[in-house]
Amino acid sequence: MIQKLANRSSRIAAIVTTTVLASAPTLLAQDGAPGEKNALQKFVLDGGPTMLFIGLAVLALIALCVFNFINLTKAKFCPDDLKMALMDHMANCRVRSAIELAASHPSYLGRMMAYSLPNIDATRPEDLGRDKIEDAIADFSINENRKGMTWINYISLVAQAAPMLGLLGTVIGMVQAFSILAESGAADPAQLAGSISVALLTTMWGLITAIPSLLAYFFFKNRFNNLVADCHHAAEDLINASVQTVNQDAYLAKIPEGVAV
Repeated sequence: MIQKLANRSSRIAAIVTTTVLASAPTLLAQDGAPGEKNALQKFVLDGGPTMLFIGLAVLALIALCVFNFINLTKAKFCPDDLKMALMDHMANCRVRSAIELAASHPSYLGRMMAYSLPNIDATRPEDLGRDKIEDAIADFSINENRKGMTWINYISLVAQAAPMLGLLGTVIGMVQAFSILAESGAADPAQLAGSISVALLTTMWGLITAIPSLLAYFFFKNRFNNLVADCHHAAEDLINASVQTVNQDAYLAKIPEGVAV
C-alpha cells in the first residue's frame, strides 16, 4: 500500500517537474525591453547553480505533502465501518470473528487489533488479560509509528536542508564578489551586482522553501498522532465492551449505594 502511494506521489512530482521545465522556455522567451530580464531570470535563474538543488527540494516538498495528504486519512487509520463491526463482535464476545475481520482490513486499526486480540486470556474473565493486550498494542504502535513517521520526517529534512542550500548559495555569491574585488582592486557596483544577486536570491529561496516545510512537518506530525490516538481509543472501547459483556451479571448484581433492599 505504501509503495503504491509512493509511486503515485512520484508520478505527481514528475508531472510537476515536467510542467515547470516545459514552461521555462516560454517564460524565457517573453518579450520585453532590450536587455531587460523577465521574472524567471531575475528571481530564479540569476541565483546560479544552487537554485537547481533548491528547486529539487521544492519538488520533494510537494511530493511528500501530496503523499501524506493521501496516506493520513481516517479511512486508512480508524474507519468508522470497521470500528462498528469490531464493536459488534467484541460486545458479543466473538473474538475469533473480530480477529478475522481485523486481519482482512488494511487499516491501522485493523492491523493493530489483528496483532493484539490473540492475546486475550479467557481464563481471566475479570479483565481478559488486558495487560497483555495493551503490551501488544504498544509493541505494534512502536514498530508501525516508526514507519509512518519516516515520510513525515523527510519533510523535516527538507526544512533543514533548504536554508543550508540557501546559505551555500550565499557563500558562493560572496566568494565571487570578493574575487571581483581582488581582481579589479575597486568596488564597482556594476561588477558586484551579479554576485550579490546570487547571494540574496539563494538565501530568499532557501527561506521560502524552509518555512512552508516547517509548517507542513508539524501539521502532518500532529495529524498522524491524532489518528493513532483515535485508533488507541477505539481499541480501548473494544476491550471494555468485551470485558463488560463477560462480567455483565456481576455489574447487574451491584446495588447502588443508598438504595434499600
